[in-house]
Amino acid sequence: MAAERLQFHEMGLDDRLLKAVADLGWSQPTLIQEKAIPLALEGKDLLARARTGSGKTAAYAVPVIQRILTSKQSVREQDVRALILVPSKELGQQVQTMIRQLTFFCSRDVRVTDISGKADLSAQRPILMEKPDVVVGTPSRVLAHLNAQNLVLHSSLEMLVVDEADLLFSFGFEADLKNLLCHLPKIYQSFLMSATLSEDVQALKELLLHNPVVLKLQGSQLPDSSQLQQYSIKCEEEDKFLLIYTLLKLQLLQGKTLVFVGAVDRCYRLKLFLEQFGIPACVLNSELPVQSRCHIITQFNQGFYDYIIATDEQSLADPAAAAAQTTAGKEKKKNTEKGGKAKGKEYGVSRGVDFQNVSNVINFDFPATVESYIHRVGRTARADNPGTALSFISHTELDLLSEVEEALTGDNAESVLKPYEFKMKEIEGFRYRCRDAMRSVTKQAVREARLKEIKQELLNSEKLKTYFDDNPRDLQLLRHDKDLHPAVVKPHLKNIPEYLVPQTLKSVVHPLSSRRKKRREKSNPIGISKTSFKNIKGKNPLKSFRYTRGKNIKGKAGKS
Repeated sequence: MAAERLQFHEMGLDDRLLKAVADLGWSQPTLIQEKAIPLALEGKDLLARARTGSGKTAAYAVPVIQRILTSKQSVREQDVRALILVPSKELGQQVQTMIRQLTFFCSRDVRVTDISGKADLSAQRPILMEKPDVVVGTPSRVLAHLNAQNLVLHSSLEMLVVDEADLLFSFGFEADLKNLLCHLPKIYQSFLMSATLSEDVQALKELLLHNPVVLKLQGSQLPDSSQLQQYSIKCEEEDKFLLIYTLLKLQLLQGKTLVFVGAVDRCYRLKLFLEQFGIPACVLNSELPVQSRCHIITQFNQGFYDYIIATDEQSLADPAAAAAQTTAGKEKKKNTEKGGKAKGKEYGVSRGVDFQNVSNVINFDFPATVESYIHRVGRTARADNPGTALSFISHTELDLLSEVEEALTGDNAESVLKPYEFKMKEIEGFRYRCRDAMRSVTKQAVREARLKEIKQELLNSEKLKTYFDDNPRDLQLLRHDKDLHPAVVKPHLKNIPEYLVPQTLKSVVHPLSSRRKKRREKSNPIGISKTSFKNIKGKNPLKSFRYTRGKNIKGKAGKS
């Protein structure tokens, strides 16, 4: 079967594009790329559903670049030919990076710009006046530039891409998207890419597509059990903290780990709790500036951090409520009184953002919807890499668990989420330490930590932006997992006494010490004890010590 698969060089792509693909190390296309790229090059509209991590971004980026290169052979006029709409700023930056990698050998012919950031419209105007070939942005940002006449699309646009289409309506972009369509030409090619085919995607299909080819690849929305192992464990609030402390402190989870919580306060509560034990972790939520969020993700992908505590409030909120927030300013104020600051509608950590080489996803708080679970767990086991997902389930979340199990099990009788066999009795010795740490993490400490983090990140992202532009190496030294320390930190909690480690885990936690013990047992026959060093000849420093300073001085004087 592998021999029959269509390869990149058989798709009629430009040599410069093929060279970039080879440099990225893509030996052969993924299933979505193999099916979508030829159809897109034929000029057909596409609605593609494929699971996260399946290579959807390249599936539309390659044909977009190829069509621009082909059209430039006959038409030399510079114009905006492709518009890529994304639901979040983080995803916008990721798409821009991917296109720049693919256009590395043809960067003069194909230019791309990302306008999804928070910069002033006037600051982005000069870039758009140069008419880049590809513009990436969120619907609200693109519409703002269209209304300001910084961007003109009605005569030049040839291709429209909507990435993570299932999120645009739930992020409150429905009105923006409908207004944006008025500025587009009557004829253009459209691509809709989505991890799920929800009612919102069907509504978008009616709006944007003309006789589309629908690709429903991979019946399962997540990889199978040979690649992704999914577990659940029933534990209440205190046990959640006890279990995550054990897993991280004893390093029972190997590799990079994403921990998802349900609210911003929970984010900082968990970070401060782990700080008590000397476990560094980054916080990622909608309150942080966009530049900081993107920098955290970049450094995490480069291996600077092992743990990120993330919130995906938008996916946990009711989509209707999210849409209402954008239209009703008064309701926004009410929401802020209940749950802290208003959440950025263009934010969603679990959605679309490409976290690389994530080994584990922990649902510290279980997601409220099936779609949210799929997007969270989809951050691991991407491409052909293995991954593990572990969900902590309290008694109030059992109904949500059964919903997810029903959706993922489908026709198979076997449950996808296997019970995580962990003997909680064996880690009871750690409970008093966890209670001790939790007493220090008060509401006041969480509030102070939240303010301190935001102040730090605002300083890093705004005041130092120009400095970091001139000194990019210093930006690499900027870390986001430093201790916040508003809580009282007790130094003794950082170390684990050996007597507290369960007998079954001692070989895992202290592999060196267990090896040393075995060596001692082999070298020491039973009943024979080693003598003290004083009785061993030449081992007593008081007897073997010789004072030679006088001789050395005389020797040196003689030489001189």
